[in-house]
Amino acid sequence: MLDETKRKTANRTGAHVLAAALQRHGVTQVFGQSIPSALFLAAPDYGIRQVGYRTENAGAAMADAYARISGQVPVVTAQNGPAATLLVPGLAEALKASIPVVAIVQDVHRKFTDRNAFQELDHFALFSGVAKWVRRVGDAERIDDYIDMAFTAAASGRCGPAVLLVPLDILDERPDLSPDAPRRMASLGRYPLDRAAADPERVAEAADLLAAARAPLVIAGGGVHSSGAVEQLAALQALGLPVATTVMGKGAVAETDPLSLGVVGYFMAPGGRSSHLRELVTGADVVLLVGNRTNQNGTDSWSLYPRDATFIHLDVDSAEIGRNYEARRLQGDAKLTLAALAEALRTRDLSAMTGRRADLESRIAAGREAHRADMLRLVDMDATPVRPERLMADLDAVLPEDAIVVADASYSSIWISNGLTARRAGQRFLTPRGLAGLGWGLPYAIGAKAARPEAPVVCVTGDGGFGHVWSELETARRMKLPVVIVVLNNQILGYQKHAELSLFAEHTDVCDFEAVDHAAIARAVGCAGVRIENPADFRTALETALVGDSVTVIDVITDERAYPPITSFQGKAALDY
Repeated sequence: MLDETKRKTANRTGAHVLAAALQRHGVTQVFGQSIPSALFLAAPDYGIRQVGYRTENAGAAMADAYARISGQVPVVTAQNGPAATLLVPGLAEALKASIPVVAIVQDVHRKFTDRNAFQELDHFALFSGVAKWVRRVGDAERIDDYIDMAFTAAASGRCGPAVLLVPLDILDERPDLSPDAPRRMASLGRYPLDRAAADPERVAEAADLLAAARAPLVIAGGGVHSSGAVEQLAALQALGLPVATTVMGKGAVAETDPLSLGVVGYFMAPGGRSSHLRELVTGADVVLLVGNRTNQNGTDSWSLYPRDATFIHLDVDSAEIGRNYEARRLQGDAKLTLAALAEALRTRDLSAMTGRRADLESRIAAGREAHRADMLRLVDMDATPVRPERLMADLDAVLPEDAIVVADASYSSIWISNGLTARRAGQRFLTPRGLAGLGWGLPYAIGAKAARPEAPVVCVTGDGGFGHVWSELETARRMKLPVVIVVLNNQILGYQKHAELSLFAEHTDVCDFEAVDHAAIARAVGCAGVRIENPADFRTALETALVGDSVTVIDVITDERAYPPITSFQGKAALDY
């Protein structure tokens, strides 16, 4: 007779070994549909909950948001073939945005490989462009090895997706695992997995440059959040350095701080919150970039950052340093390196920085006040159809500090970045800015709520983006993840229509939609649905939804002519229609 330990080991299938390995890395939730069935049948024995999405592309986005909020490497699963192909958009976003995701994809039986088995596909080719690492488990006895490799790949260096292909038969196989053999004990589920500070000599050089600068500026990107470096960045700001952020970096510092410029980039036309602070960017002589990809939108098509400035670029990925702006190199983890930089600065003569602080704070305060005056002049907050700026003002007024706001791509990301205030360092505003594809908003909200169920989660999306993922309302309801979805229902593809008008003075027919009652769709799925046509009714509906315990869609009829303060739209007569 086998003793109890040996009996349990003998009865463990590959699916149990896989679930145990995920448990070891701290996984408590897996985003997946029914397949791999063997894994999900074993998972409850290891304290793992299945969050059952409706579509794989939404599941990948849920995992992405879960990672951004929790700091835990998430797991998403899919079947081989068509289901696997639907993971690609979400993994592409995660790759570009440096977010770790482990994707476990069931593959065909090993004996059926290259025989045109049902839904067989070359998954290596499929995922090669959207993942850091792609492997296939060939032996059930090596499941632990491959799971560890996947988590290591996802969470180390510049984070990103890792894809593990698991043949169907391996999940059912009973591997010959001796109970006396040494077992892996490492837990690799948090990120960043490893931290290394930049070269101390280069940190010292950066400190010298910043201390001697006439007009230094920090522009922080999403890497600050990924590194968990908000306290270290705040300490640097406290020394007297003004800080701006990218869209993904929003919340890296409190935007209420006297030295915070807010988000800078391609929406700094009149009406932009930082529009009157542009000269603080263009006039900087030393610019410290932190976890910032210097991409097209963040730099206003590379026209915003001063070309004659000295750049210092801190990034975990050496390939990003100096990509678009030749820079002094600080390759390393943002948290450790910013701490070292602040320490080095404290040993320098900061009298010039201290001496100009009052004037700098005054200029920033004047810029904020000028923006408020612009809004009174440019936007009728009581207009109908409703102006999105009014919705953002009401949302900004009632959001608690622990709230998480997510946005779909396109205008929604700009509305929350420009219209909401980060009142503390570390406050999170999730936007899909890696690739900026439509349809991420609601899945992001579900993933964020799964990561932090006690926090209110609000999603801002347009009717174009929401149309991609209506079905996930049922997911949120079924999985008991109550989120609030604010749909800006203007019956157009806003960015597309306005961009076409801006460029060509006409637009294609498909930019216009038929009328859709999204509140009715919500009610049909068993969620709460409220339709808003009068701006005065929105705040009450929002406050009710925030204290409720149900998934709520607030469908707001908005002005199709309203567009954010995008600089390339400025002065285009065709937009005054």
